[in-house]
Amino acid sequence: MPRSAPATPDRPGSRHLGALAHLLRFTRPYAWVLLGALVALFVAAASVLAFGQVIRVVVDTGLSTGSVAALNRSLLLFLGVVVLTGAAVMARGYLLNWLGERVVADIRRAVFERVLSLDVGFFETTRTGEVISRLTSDTALLQVVVGSTLAMAIRTTLLMLGGLLMLALTSPALTALVVLGVPLVIAPAWLLGARVRRLSRASQDRVADVGAYVDEVVHGIRTVQAFCHEPIDRRLYAEQVEQAFETARRRSLTSAILSGVATLLTFGAIGVVLWIGGHQVLAGTLSGGDLSAFLFYAIVVAGAVGSLSDLAGQLLRGAGASERLMELLEAQPAILAPAEPRALCAPVRGRIDFEGVGFEYPARPGTAALDGLELHLEPGERVALVGPSGAGKSTLFQLLLRFYDPTRGVIRFDGMDLRELDPAELRRHIALVPQEPVIFAASARENIRYGLEAADEEAVRRAAEAAHAADFIERLPEGYGTFLGERGVRLSGGERQRIAIARTVLRDPALLLLDEATSALDAESERLVQEALERLMEGRTSIVIAHRLATVRNADRILVLDGGRIVATGRHEELIRQGGLYARLAALQFQDVPAPLVAG
Repeated sequence: MPRSAPATPDRPGSRHLGALAHLLRFTRPYAWVLLGALVALFVAAASVLAFGQVIRVVVDTGLSTGSVAALNRSLLLFLGVVVLTGAAVMARGYLLNWLGERVVADIRRAVFERVLSLDVGFFETTRTGEVISRLTSDTALLQVVVGSTLAMAIRTTLLMLGGLLMLALTSPALTALVVLGVPLVIAPAWLLGARVRRLSRASQDRVADVGAYVDEVVHGIRTVQAFCHEPIDRRLYAEQVEQAFETARRRSLTSAILSGVATLLTFGAIGVVLWIGGHQVLAGTLSGGDLSAFLFYAIVVAGAVGSLSDLAGQLLRGAGASERLMELLEAQPAILAPAEPRALCAPVRGRIDFEGVGFEYPARPGTAALDGLELHLEPGERVALVGPSGAGKSTLFQLLLRFYDPTRGVIRFDGMDLRELDPAELRRHIALVPQEPVIFAASARENIRYGLEAADEEAVRRAAEAAHAADFIERLPEGYGTFLGERGVRLSGGERQRIAIARTVLRDPALLLLDEATSALDAESERLVQEALERLMEGRTSIVIAHRLATVRNADRILVLDGGRIVATGRHEELIRQGGLYARLAALQFQDVPAPLVAG
């Protein structure tokens, strides 16, 4: 049942905007679009700065001279600058938004492809909800940053630098006053910016915690409702939401203080400049047009400085999102194909050899799941694995599928070390029918040919018939095209299991792994599934994990595992006569088998 998971520890927040540099490699395929956007951005910034000179001309030439013609010319100049600004802003907006959408789409795809390539061990320590949060909320934030915030920051920086240059050209004395005031604005922005960075990253982590909890509860909704856990989940979820809100509130407060302080200091400095410049106009040392232009540039610079303090916070949030996505993108799978993988010889026979195999799960170092395992299976042999929970049965399956590599020893498939094979090539010849079959939110047809998209309709039907699934599928509203619901909720347990078997029949594997596929079924469903499995195992190397010993009586060999070792092997009757662990397990399940007097 879902429980309150501890919050993900805060990862180091972004200390600088350099994390956004990772995005540059995603813009390389669209260099011409980026260049066009930058040109439009520069033109837009330059045309805004040109307004100061236009204002000076209007005041000193159009108004001061009293000439209507001069006024008209200056206003036409003003109109021309307005048209140029509008066109540049339009081009900049479209190109940058397109680039932002395109880059983020590419990042989403690249991150998802990397997630699919990561080994199973990665997901032992990383929650599903955390991965989903990075692919959704982090990429959404990055989309805003790339599409608008980053462009606004560049534009604002250009306006600030260009404004300072125009200030210096208009009145060097007044510009000196403005420059002296800049450190008063930058200092608090720098100090408060560090806190904004930390809180931005923490806020994203809390949102990820909320997403992970929702994912866990929704996936286990039947258990939640069956155990009347809703009130507890409401409370725990509310607590996590409040934690996320409180972190976001503190970030917002710090950002607001930063913006307020910057605005107060900046426009206070403008007031001082206006007071001094006004006295210079009255003294005749500065023209009215120059003062008007100077004030325009001072306001541009002040607005730019104030905006940059706010934009810096947004960019730092984007840097945090970029870091989180790059962590996934740069994660390296522990299971990799060799540089020059060997090819299995046709036909693939399914011979299996475990030679002194030992294994410890990465999440449980020091605890041996398998300990010096020796096992040899001939092609077409049917072997059952029996033993208590934690004996190593499921671990053996995971090593055969090469979800992990053994800590020591060698596993061979048709005589080849699994590490010399491409994992994808190996897995094409292995099929797993789990105790809890995985049914995807798709049609019956798509579920059966999962991983074999080229399979035609006739092949899908034959596989369904072999799995005793054709009858119930054809009774569905749209037959093989019927949507089965998330995790196959529209099917019974036996029907889900037969869909999984049909998927395996279509795959036609050389090695079949069965994790007690009938243990959770009613008698009628078990009979149908067992018949399908018997047909499926014919002529294939098959390994069956048996929780119920009634299902292994016909196995060629029964292997009894305990503590990661094979402690006994033989057929059912032989193992009963030997006593020991198998006999004790049998005594618990069959009333007609007497418990051994001496433990083996």
